Amino acid sequence: MTTSDPPEGSSPTAPQLAAAANTFALLASPARLHLVRLMSGGRSDVGELAARVGLSLPTTSQHLSKLRLAGIVSARRAGRHSYYTVDDPHVLSLVEQIFEHIAPDGSLAPDPPLKDPRA
Repeated sequence: MTTSDPPEGSSPTAPQLAAAANTFALLASPARLHLVRLMSGGRSDVGELAARVGLSLPTTSQHLSKLRLAGIVSARRAGRHSYYTVDDPHVLSLVEQIFEHIAPDGSLAPDPPLKDPRA
């Protein structure tokens, strides 16, 4: 077994596979992926998010609602503003890793050199 192989007997269950597929399906939308990436820096106001993603406020709210219902983000009201935050550190890590893997031009970024185990 190599270090990248999963441990024996650790096959994902059907519910795990379904939940993972649903999470990837939600993040497969460029708009929702962009929103999650923007919120990775901390809480964000829905109006600010809409402006940065280039979507209308109602469309942005719909995307955020889907992410909230899936448990990926949470919302807090403060006066007339709604602030959204990504609560799941695993989702944050996943999104950060994909953007480390994709170059700005959309191509795959080169992998970093492997560390010499003798070093």
